[in-house]
Amino acid sequence: MPELVELVPYDASWPGHFLRIADALKSLLGSAVIAIEHIGSTAIPGLSAKPMIDVDVILPTVGDVLQANSLMVTAGYEPRGNRYDKDVFAFMKRATVPKQRIYLCPEGSETHRRRIVFRNYLIAHPETSAAYEALKLSLAVEFAYDGDGYTAAKASFVSNVVDTARAVKQ
Repeated sequence: MPELVELVPYDASWPGHFLRIADALKSLLGSAVIAIEHIGSTAIPGLSAKPMIDVDVILPTVGDVLQANSLMVTAGYEPRGNRYDKDVFAFMKRATVPKQRIYLCPEGSETHRRRIVFRNYLIAHPETSAAYEALKLSLAVEFAYDGDGYTAAKASFVSNVVDTARAVKQ
């Protein structure tokens, strides 16, 4: 059954939720973890978002990512398969409030790099963040029960921001 694309106003408790999730993931996945990053809209102060904490976990190699998959499932995360590129695996925890979506990424993942560039640019450029929020709110109405359509409709905006951010750094 399709889920409603629900956006809620920014919640100042989201960074604290991320820290607790990160601590639990460090305990679960151990010393192989290189970094744990808060990504997605809940990582951007003031931005409306789905009530879900998105997290990238960076591991040294694809082999480490594959090994971590079973640990995630044992810990109660629902496997969501390969996402965005062949070496990134997604997991959900729906029973928590807010929900959790965890991505296991090998070091050097382009998917992860793009997410960090996008997040950091929106934090540094409130006008772009506001434009993204307006787009998301409009698309949440248009694609109310089509999460894939909602995500696909944001893709060109996200790509343009990433391209702009990378051009500014050069």
